[in-house]
Amino acid sequence: MADENEAEAQMDVDALYQEEMFTDRRVGAMRRLTPVKRDGSRDSARPIVFIGQAEIMTNMGPVPLSFELPGETLEEAVGGFGPAATAAIEKTVQQIQEMRRQQASQLVVPQGGMPNLGAGAPRGGGKIQFP
Repeated sequence: MADENEAEAQMDVDALYQEEMFTDRRVGAMRRLTPVKRDGSRDSARPIVFIGQAEIMTNMGPVPLSFELPGETLEEAVGGFGPAATAAIEKTVQQIQEMRRQQASQLVVPQGGMPNLGAGAPRGGGKIQFP
């Protein structure tokens, strides 16, 4: 356990990317991750990666979204932003709905058991709990 706490975050020098930001200041932002070698020069053996960023508003506030964009050029990535954002929104909404279903199905019984509900009420020690 002590080793986990003392573990130091270590960057992988062979997996470095240079990051650039693009935005239209309206819909979202996009990052271009260009792979670089140890000396900072372009690593042409690895592909450039584009990451889209947007947020959706929920009743709990804004939820940030991050999603990979298809394409090898900036123009291709911009063209794929809309469909990729829509897919990320749909996936996030499904995940939120599933979390709500799981929360709604949880039943917690107090440790002391059920209160006295009168004659004919079931009696028990209240030892069964559902998370």
